[in-house]
Amino acid sequence: MSTTHHDVTAGMTRRSLLLAGATAVAATAVAGGTAHASDGSASDGSGSDGSGSDGSGSDGQVPSLWREFRRTPFTHPQIPYVGRAGAARIRRLPVVADVRAYGAVADGVTDCAPAINRAIAAAARAGGGTVTIPPGTFRIDGLVHIGHDNVVLRGAGSGRTTLYATKNLTELIGPYGSRYGGTKSAWSWAGGLIWLAPKPRWDSLVAAIKAQAWPFEGWTGNKRDEWEQLTPVEPARQGDRTVTVTDPSGLRPGRLVLLRIADDTAHTLLQHMSGGGPGPASYYWEDKTKLLSYVPYEWPVRVTAVRGRRVTLERPLPLDLRPEWNPQFTTHVRELTGSGVEGLTLDVMETPQSPHLLDKGYNGVVLQCAYDCWVDDVTVRNVDNGFGLVAASACTLRRTRVGGRGEHHPYFCREGSHDNLVEDFTVEERTVPARSDTQLHGINVEGLSSHNVWSRGEMQMGTFDSHRGLPFANVRTDITVNNNGRHGGDANAGPLFGARFTHWNVRVTNGRAGLMRLDGLAPYSATVGLNEVTEFDQIDVPDFTGDLHSRLELYGTWDAVRPRNLYEAQRALLR
Repeated sequence: MSTTHHDVTAGMTRRSLLLAGATAVAATAVAGGTAHASDGSASDGSGSDGSGSDGSGSDGQVPSLWREFRRTPFTHPQIPYVGRAGAARIRRLPVVADVRAYGAVADGVTDCAPAINRAIAAAARAGGGTVTIPPGTFRIDGLVHIGHDNVVLRGAGSGRTTLYATKNLTELIGPYGSRYGGTKSAWSWAGGLIWLAPKPRWDSLVAAIKAQAWPFEGWTGNKRDEWEQLTPVEPARQGDRTVTVTDPSGLRPGRLVLLRIADDTAHTLLQHMSGGGPGPASYYWEDKTKLLSYVPYEWPVRVTAVRGRRVTLERPLPLDLRPEWNPQFTTHVRELTGSGVEGLTLDVMETPQSPHLLDKGYNGVVLQCAYDCWVDDVTVRNVDNGFGLVAASACTLRRTRVGGRGEHHPYFCREGSHDNLVEDFTVEERTVPARSDTQLHGINVEGLSSHNVWSRGEMQMGTFDSHRGLPFANVRTDITVNNNGRHGGDANAGPLFGARFTHWNVRVTNGRAGLMRLDGLAPYSATVGLNEVTEFDQIDVPDFTGDLHSRLELYGTWDAVRPRNLYEAQRALLR
């Protein structure tokens, strides 16, 4: 892990801090900014007495980890910086189409999927805009696809507009096998009946599935070969926002580029993602074939400024850049950006839940190869899988809810998804008892996904499902959970956790420990403000030997930690 520390000044604006980069922040502080006291006593980011802008009052406790983080927000060894997770803003685009004008009828008989897709296509031809669905129940016998930028599908509210889905993705597209072999159905973790993905990428995915040429699903195409180098990037440190490149000619402000970081034969990149040190160094990586297929690490980011060979990025670097990892900016498949789904319920025809990993694809809403997109005020019911982030970055899911007969993944985040925000979410208790050959996971993250946030959630069932594949630097904060699910993940997908995972202010209503306490499982991570929990059912052992350098504070309490919500406090600290 990087050991560079940068003081953050109380007088700095969010704009000046983020545009200057971490190195410039330190310089500004030395030059005369109003620095925080070294012991954190002057300000803790939520009021000197522990009270804060979140209205939490002064009856809480400020952990030492928060005071430390304030001084080194981009390079803290246990807590990641996630203050810029999520879409830049949820836009209000002008209405350009009403689905009724294209043949949609709320009669429960007419298949309205073609009409809805025609309205979406009309909005795309108009250069973007909002497609409205009025109150009522509209039957859909096909999937709804948003494949062009700045197109928003908006109902009248999740309690007023319903799409009633009658078919699954196996019926609509075909069986989807796993690229890793076996008899699993990839609809168990991919695809949605409302599917946001750029049209060329979506077309290529559907063609590959129909041809049974099971694809990679991310930013560089079905075979991970659809990219070209723009420029090598010189060495830099985690937390930097300005980097030096060899050739800036292909870069411009506003361009979305892909930072690709490869591993070396000693797997020092994977060790770095795990915090470094003897444990990750002695871990046997060679047989983790599924994990190794996720590298190179691919991180989409917008360029905000180009000055000579110096390039400033929208977000701070998630990792160090070292010559042996061949860091480079590259092209990628065309992203979907500025699009969203709002104000509706997707109610799927109720069918029995399938056996584990044999889902037929009664799936909810999925964002794939999407950047700066969103879902707001959307409920899904009776689904196999609820809301998905698949190679999605800088997206927001807000006021979402999963209910009905029970599901495999209420939320899944995979295939290198980064910098996303899931807030004000609810997983309802299932209405149908689970069959013995199914599994419930919860809020899933896997596949080298990093810097994602789950905030202000109520989970009436499920768990914090780290699904192997070395996810790192993710935050779960201000969540109540009935921890009755089980995590998954193949052994060849590698460790459950990388470094800088944080659980902050979590209430476990049934007292089950599994995946709640990180101090015995995740390297260089933090558990802060967790009520007492005990082990039962699925019990894990750490993947790495020796000292994990993981921290535990305010254990045995809940809702006492200040700031109460780590994500909101990070945003307020650097605004």
